Amino acid sequence: MSILFVLLMFLLIMAFNYFLTPSENVVVKPEVFAKPQPPLMQRELGFEIPSGYGFHPGHTWALKETADNARIGVDSFATNLLGKIDRVDVVGPNRWVRQGQKLMTVTSGDTSIDLLSPVEGVVTTINNDVVHDPNLIAQDPYRDGWIAIVKSPDLSINQKNLVQGPMVAPWMQNNVSRLNASLSQLSPTLAQDGGVPIRGLMGRLTADVRQKVVKEFFLS
Repeated sequence: MSILFVLLMFLLIMAFNYFLTPSENVVVKPEVFAKPQPPLMQRELGFEIPSGYGFHPGHTWALKETADNARIGVDSFATNLLGKIDRVDVVGPNRWVRQGQKLMTVTSGDTSIDLLSPVEGVVTTINNDVVHDPNLIAQDPYRDGWIAIVKSPDLSINQKNLVQGPMVAPWMQNNVSRLNASLSQLSPTLAQDGGVPIRGLMGRLTADVRQKVVKEFFLS
């Protein structure tokens, strides 16, 4: 009897966890969203900052579309580092991603970088334009180069973990300063005194330096 009781309890716990834990593949009907409007850009500390965008430390962004939907993309720090983008591989639709979990892999030449989701939720839409023409990401990272729509039940909570508003420009400046400080030690000929990263810089780094830059700035 005691063994049967233990088995029943085990099955109940498994069922309870199944219904409470989000599935990695959740079927959600795609919603139709209008093409994003040109963002209002503000120039601060030498950077062009789009208003209303929240930035993940791994250099992806989220823009709130509705109460629980966010448009996702890659920021200009990342696109400058990569330069021309040859390929983007996004996790499949109806896939649940957690905040800080791999959302896509972006490839430029011999460099491939895993980029993290800025919010948690279900991927409902993938921008097919960037799948067919990945360089849109580099050409227009905050509008036509968006990557996906994520339905995020806890979007308001997730946004609190992102860099937003007046903190964005100092954060960007800090990233550039850290990058230049790292390069002055690892690859002195490519270090800069300031400004945005040299376009296509990643392709000019040695493999070991590139790996260190990816780990420090893209958290992967």
